[in-house]
Amino acid sequence: MRILPVLKMGIAVSAVCLCLQAQEQPGKNPLSKEVPVEIKGMPPRPTPADYPDQAEVGKVTIAVEFQGHAVPTLQGNLTTEDFVTVETAFFGPPGTRINLSSDDLTLRINGKKTLPSKPFGMVLGNVKDPEWVPPEPVVSKEHPNLIDSEGEKAPKQSSSGLNTGGGANNDPPPPVRVPFAVKRALSQRVQKAVLPEGDRALPVAGLIFFEYSGKVEKIHTIELIYSGAAGKATLTLER
Repeated sequence: MRILPVLKMGIAVSAVCLCLQAQEQPGKNPLSKEVPVEIKGMPPRPTPADYPDQAEVGKVTIAVEFQGHAVPTLQGNLTTEDFVTVETAFFGPPGTRINLSSDDLTLRINGKKTLPSKPFGMVLGNVKDPEWVPPEPVVSKEHPNLIDSEGEKAPKQSSSGLNTGGGANNDPPPPVRVPFAVKRALSQRVQKAVLPEGDRALPVAGLIFFEYSGKVEKIHTIELIYSGAAGKATLTLER
């Protein structure tokens, strides 16, 4: 049976395409400019005693500090309204390694049901920088309306300072929009400070997050419960 020339050409082209696909690395986008952020965790403090609370689990010492709604990073503290942070460190004799997972830690507040740790990705949208100040809106020469920091029109203001954008004068001001570059910088700061997971050499430290939107002032008791490769322990934390 003879193969038509057109069919032969189609087979040849398909073979070339398959060859090129085999040479590409799966999951890599050559046009992507995003650089993955390495999770390094927080620098461990010199000794476990430099943390408010400690517990011995076999040959490993767990040392922690409850940070409330603060999110400490190397560049300064951030805040989150819907989560609380526990700075956690693991110490051991020289050469000690341990398999770490944030899932090994749960939190009990005021004696209620334990809270599982949450992935840092859930926290990123809730993180704020208390020192960030929104930029002043600028006026476009082409359009008399105000332009906000994201380049979108804001309601027009009269000479008296009243909102004339169509709503009532006592309408609340529009919500502040944080620029994308600022959000990305905050996300990177948090991601770098998260507790590294997997097989790790000690000492190692980092942040763990738990979902809790209540006021820290109303917390009377806090227990951090560990159940992992080193064993089991319950730490009563200082508020």
